[in-house]
Formats: sequence, structure tokens, C-alpha cells
Amino acid sequence: MGTYRELKRAAKKSFKRHYWLYVAACLIAAFIGSEFVLSLNAIKTDFSLPENEIFGRTGGVFAKIVNGVTSGTIVGALKSGVLQIVGKQSVVDNIFVVSSMVAYIFMWLFIQNVYKVSMRRIFLEGRIYSEIRYQRFLYIIRVKKWIRTAWNMLVLSVFQLMWLFTVIGPVIIRYSYYLVPYILAENPEISARRAMILSKKMMNGHKWRCFLFELSFLGWDILGLATGGIAAVLFVNPYKIAAFSEVYAQLRTKAIEKHVVFSEYLKDEYLFNICDAYKLNGAYADIIRLEEHSLSDSNDEIYGIKGKIVDFLGISILSYEKEKEYEAVQVHRIRIDLYKSIIAGNEYPDRLSIFPEKEKRQMGETLHYMRHYSIWSIVLLFFTFAVIGWTWEVLLHIVQYGSYVNRGMLHGPWLPIYGAGGVMILTVLSRFRKKPLQEFIWAIVLCGVVEYATSYVSELIHGIRWWDYQGFFLNINGRICAEGLLVFGIGGIVIVYVVAPLLDNQFRKIRHRIIVPLCIGLIIIFAADMVYSSKVPNTGAGITSQAETSGQVSVAIRN
Repeated sequence: MGTYRELKRAAKKSFKRHYWLYVAACLIAAFIGSEFVLSLNAIKTDFSLPENEIFGRTGGVFAKIVNGVTSGTIVGALKSGVLQIVGKQSVVDNIFVVSSMVAYIFMWLFIQNVYKVSMRRIFLEGRIYSEIRYQRFLYIIRVKKWIRTAWNMLVLSVFQLMWLFTVIGPVIIRYSYYLVPYILAENPEISARRAMILSKKMMNGHKWRCFLFELSFLGWDILGLATGGIAAVLFVNPYKIAAFSEVYAQLRTKAIEKHVVFSEYLKDEYLFNICDAYKLNGAYADIIRLEEHSLSDSNDEIYGIKGKIVDFLGISILSYEKEKEYEAVQVHRIRIDLYKSIIAGNEYPDRLSIFPEKEKRQMGETLHYMRHYSIWSIVLLFFTFAVIGWTWEVLLHIVQYGSYVNRGMLHGPWLPIYGAGGVMILTVLSRFRKKPLQEFIWAIVLCGVVEYATSYVSELIHGIRWWDYQGFFLNINGRICAEGLLVFGIGGIVIVYVVAPLLDNQFRKIRHRIIVPLCIGLIIIFAADMVYSSKVPNTGAGITSQAETSGQVSVAIRN
């Protein structure tokens, strides 16, 4: 293992090159409860303002779903769920409580745990390559190792939990198995047993040094606490992961040189070394030929008012054949840009991976995001997002309070703010699709404006506030908060680049004579619900908690 200074110097170089990506990766980990949760809980309501909470964070969805097994959260959720089942007679309530338990366990097992591995993959690629695309967060899924990785991390968690009952076990096991997520990030095919044995062998003689190396960040950790987690989020957390990525790289090299048992599984050569140009040219020869075939003959420009509408909103008003031509050109351009970067040595070469993704290109192309959506797809996407949002809110209430309520101001199983937000991200922000970071930032801004305006207008009309984020991290008048906006931003990215293209592929298969009446029928039912709810709004326990204050109805939920 190199000197602390050398390791930190290399980490800073990588961190500087991918600053916003690394910060975003660690911030996502904190919000989904995977790691760094304390960074978001550093300052409580003791430092809050009465009407506009700045740094306090006493509530929030992910404040409830943190730390996984080691903190006892999963055990507590299971216990709470069982008590709810035993103590209730309602079959409906029991079904929803069981569903929330399943969703909770799924979140921990398949999202929180797997994300630890995915994040390490991002940092390891960032050590060598100057460009990392957002798709790399889906590496584990793209190589079809999601279930295996989840199982391996589950086995690791069980072993760590068992060692907690010993005197020195927690400290020793922490560093013995410290490299397992990195090993899985390099080779997700390896079994949990072999990954743990390999990590243990690689850490032999280095546990104490790793402990001291981690201790050397104590000053930064204190700074993170002193700044209410701000320094931790913007610097300390990603810096530490980048530094231990350097530790893994060096210990990996030593393990291979010494032929440590199971070191043969450390074989992702181009995760640690840039491939030579000759080999890259051979692997991507077909792309080079595509590049030589000029796109100048392909005209994807649309002129006039129709063209401005299509370009600005991304809504299709063209013939089906014209749409197919446009999308074919866009897919071609995206592929050329991606592989040109790989051939230049700027990005990880998928085709030379130990799990080549070449055969998956066809599916990837069906997920292309530079597309136009038909009016009917937009309508169905609106209702899909609205129903998903309603389901999400209902499940969250069950997790937190153990009871089912029909969330939202309408009576139907939909929350229009989710539908409108998703559709607006797809249409209003369509011009930013080629730049994911800008898409993410503008999605946060757009959703913030929509949520604040919806809260203000609904309270102005009905005198009722259906949500209140008082006590949440960085909230503004309880109408919006940083946590919710980050979730909307992440959700917006997922919608634009994954969910909407997938759904649109399916919607396009529905015949015109079916999809048109279906959309019209949904619009009529929704409009009727809107009219009825405007006169008889959906209120009650868990939806609104009303208290008369100076003639105004003050409502606080989600706390």
C-alpha cells in the first residue's frame, strides 16, 4: 500500500476530474439510505427557523429508511409489520402492510445494497477514464448480475451481523471484508464466499494501515459535522471513496503479483489500464466504418411551426415514417458519439469487458431517449406516473404509520402532480436530453416550481394544505424541501432515460382504435374526479390533519 499522501493525491486527481458525478453518486447513496446517511442528519431542528427550515431535518422518507441491517432498521420494520398484521382485523390493511414490508425489504436488498457496488464501479472507472456516462450506474443491471450481486451483499451482511455479537469481531471483520464491494464491482460473477476470502487475504497485513488511513480523515469528518453535513456532501464523502478506490487498486495489484487465492477473479484489465489503440480499433471496427459513412444525407431537421413544436416539446405530430427516420438518425448519432469517445480512450470499453455488452446493444437502442412522444403516449404516461406516485405515497404512509389511506386531494387512485411533473420533464425539458446533468438540475427546478405552486394554489382555493415539509432538510415554507426535490430530480432522470422510453415502446404496440378510446375514457373519468373533488375534496386522517388557526385551516402531514 502506498503512502497516505500518494493515495490522497491520486484520489484528489480523480475527484477533481469527476467532481459533480462523484458528489451526485454519494448524495444519492445518502438519500436512499445506502451510505453516508449521517451527512443528511448532521443538523437537527435546534437550528431551524419557525417558518422556513434551512438545515434542520427531522422528517423525511429516507430518514426512515436508512442504515440497513446493521442499524436494526429492517428488523424493526419486520417487527412493526408483524404487529400490524396481528393487531388488525381488516384484510385490506393486512394486505397493504405486508406489501409495504415486501417493498421495504426489496429496497434494502436490491437497491441500497446493490448501489454500494454500483457506486464503487463508478469510482473505479473514474480513476482511469476522463468520461463516465450516466448509464454506468446501471452496469450491474446491464451485465445481468443484479440478482447475484444482491445475494452476495446479503451474505456479506449476514456474516457482518453474526460477528457483531463478538468482542473484537466488528472491527476486525469491518476491515477484513472492506474490499468486497470493490471486488464485486470489478467481477460481479464471483461468489460471496470467494469474494470475502479474497478480501480477507488482500487485507492481511493491511488492516491496521487501513484503519490509520481512515483515521487520517477524522479532521475532514469533524468539518463535515461542523458544517451541518454540507462539507461532507460536497467534499468529504466522495473524497474518501475515491481514496479507498486507490487503496483497492494497489492491494489488487499486489494480490495478483503474489497469486493470492482467488486473485484470478481480478481480471478486468481495462478497469485499471487504458487499452491500446490497435486493440480498440479492432474491437470497434464496425463503429469506425459507421463513422466513415457520413450522416450528411440524413435530414432530421423539421421546419416551420410544426418543427418548432416538435423541437421544443418533443411531442410527435409527424407521420409514423418520418418519426422512424428521425429516431434512426438520433440513435446513429448517439452511438457514434459514444464509441468515438471509447475509441479515443476516454471511456471504459464495454466490448473488451469480462462481461461484454455487445449483444445487449439492441435492447439499449430500444431505450433511446432522443425520441418524440405521441399525444396518446403522453396521456398514458401522465396516468402511469400519477398512479405510480399515488402507490408510492400510499406505501410510504403504510411504512411510517401502518395504515392505508387514499392519499392526495382527489378520490381516484392517482396523484396528478406526479403525472404532470413527469410529462413536463419529458416535454418542457426535452432540449436538455443530450446533457443529463443539465436535465437533472432543470428537473429539480421545474418540479420545485410545480410543487410549490400546487401547494400555494390548493391552499388558496380550499384553505387546506395537503402536505407540509416543516422540519425537513432545506424546506421553503413547508411547501418544498431539498429531499423531495432531489427525489424528483433522480426520478426525472430515470423517467427520461429509462422508464418513458420503455413504456413508449409498449404504448406504440397498442392499435390506434384501442389507444384513442382508452385515453379519452381516462380523461373523462379524471375530469369527473377533478370536478367532484373540487366540491368534496379528499380529506381525513393521514390525508389532512386539520386545525383551526385564525380562521384558516392549517394542515401538517408527512411528519
